[in-house]
Amino acid sequence: MSTLPQIEPAEASGEAAALLAQAQRSLGAVPNMAKVMANSPALLRGWLELSGALARGVLPAGVRERLALATAEYNRCEYCLSAHTYIGANVAKIDSAELERARSADSSDPHTAALLALSDAIVRERGSVADAVLKTARAAGVTDTEIAEVIGNLALNTLTNYFNIVADTDNEWPVVTPHTHS
Repeated sequence: MSTLPQIEPAEASGEAAALLAQAQRSLGAVPNMAKVMANSPALLRGWLELSGALARGVLPAGVRERLALATAEYNRCEYCLSAHTYIGANVAKIDSAELERARSADSSDPHTAALLALSDAIVRERGSVADAVLKTARAAGVTDTEIAEVIGNLALNTLTNYFNIVADTDNEWPVVTPHTHS
């Protein structure tokens, strides 16, 4: 049971109602996370706007889904692991082996692997990455725009991970449990 109430679109009013309608138009459905975020229209608006802005960036959907999976695995967010596994498979059309590799911040595609390794280094070092990490990413063809967007996606994914963990959002996706870490 969620620690924050879900605000159903039919029961919402004011800005929350408008934002939930926007989520419906943008996503084709209103995920439980958005219903819980509607407790704060400012938060829901921020998530929708940052998600939309990053979707218009240079990183393709498949890469963004892999980044989301790696971050959710690191943060042990079952809701986000479940959502992004489903979206990755059914919307971005990522095969199951690649979805599993993404959870370990890896990919069979060298460029995607470099982006995931960069994201993983940023999260593990809390932003204090060594110059060698950026040099390695650039040597793999990662651009400055991609570096900036990796950080943006990491911020977005950390926001949703922490939100869903604290809110204990009811998971409507096929459940994917975080791996056991030592």
